[in-house]
Amino acid sequence: MIVDTNRFEFTCLHKDKVDRVRERMKDQNTMDVAKMLKAVADATRVHIVCALTIEEELCVCDMANIISCSVASTSHHLRTLKKAGITTTRKEGKTVYYTLEDNIMVELVMKMVFEQNKVSV
Repeated sequence: MIVDTNRFEFTCLHKDKVDRVRERMKDQNTMDVAKMLKAVADATRVHIVCALTIEEELCVCDMANIISCSVASTSHHLRTLKKAGITTTRKEGKTVYYTLEDNIMVELVMKMVFEQNKVSV
């Protein structure tokens, strides 16, 4: 069967399977998952997540010291993680403190780091 859409034309061998998968996936929020994956697809941000699993709350300047980056660069990375819902903040005067949100992405990143360390040893 050839399916014609407004954008393109393609062959569909198993329409029943295609329809079933589309129906089950229509309510899934894949964009938020993609944003989270994109946010942790950077070695520096993975390093930040790891640091925040060791020390629950860190200010930007301490994190900059840990990851050996400028405060400006560190702030950028932390903002990216916050926008993706991986970290949260609290302010004390002019100092911003970051903590990890309780979500599966943190667990996934840490499991991957742990498994990679086992392979490397």
